[in-house]
Amino acid sequence: MKNDDRGAGGYRLPLLPLRDIIVFPHMVVPLFVGRDKSLSALEEAMAGDKQLLLAAQRRAKTDDPSEDDIFSIGTVGHIIQLLRFPKGPVKVLVEGRARARIRGFAQSDPFFVCDVEDVDESDDDAIEIQALIRSVQDVFEDYVKLNTRIPPDMLVSVRTIEEPGRLADTIVAHVALKLKDKQELLETPSPARRLERLGELMQGEIEIRQVEKKLRSRVKKQMEKQQKEFYLNEQMQAIQKELGGERDEFKNELNELEQKIKQKKMSKEAKDRSLK
Repeated sequence: MKNDDRGAGGYRLPLLPLRDIIVFPHMVVPLFVGRDKSLSALEEAMAGDKQLLLAAQRRAKTDDPSEDDIFSIGTVGHIIQLLRFPKGPVKVLVEGRARARIRGFAQSDPFFVCDVEDVDESDDDAIEIQALIRSVQDVFEDYVKLNTRIPPDMLVSVRTIEEPGRLADTIVAHVALKLKDKQELLETPSPARRLERLGELMQGEIEIRQVEKKLRSRVKKQMEKQQKEFYLNEQMQAIQKELGGERDEFKNELNELEQKIKQKKMSKEAKDRSLK
């Protein structure tokens, strides 16, 4: 199936329903595919121009989603690489290309085929856009400082992006957000509103991470204090044990001396003086 199979103002693509992930334009991501319908959709895409629609399920636990279980806004993806294994799922590397809206389903079996149309980004005020770009870049920098999983050179890359829509889509791929929030951002055609909402969500994550950092620091200090107290207690017990042993030894020596004095033939007066 090729994109030449167009309806009025749209085109037709096989659909790959996604669980637990939202793919954005400009995002390259590996996917593991194991369901029969999804594998058939991949086969169809590979036989054509390697394009398919990537759309998330409303409920990730649904094994056999219906048309109503799939969000209407997804991302047109291009298959970069497909790896087959003797057993288990297929691994596919895809690149998100553009937002797309499902206009209808051409078929549901043996795999989903959708009639889709591109979602165009709206024009926003240039001055507002520039202000939002700088603001979101700064907030992302603060976020990266609290997240060691993001490489520092990602900041350099983000600082070079001038296109607002691409900036938002690039950053959101590296921020830990709820799936519903990511879907909301995917469904927002305005770059300005997308940047604004992304900034709000990142700020919320920063506040959470700052609290988590304080809690970790507090727990660490408490553990260090407890370990120090435990070590000191162990030392005290060892010292007391050592001193107790010395006292017992001294007491035994005194008892031995007392017995020796008693055994010697001494006057009562001399014995009394020796035992004092």
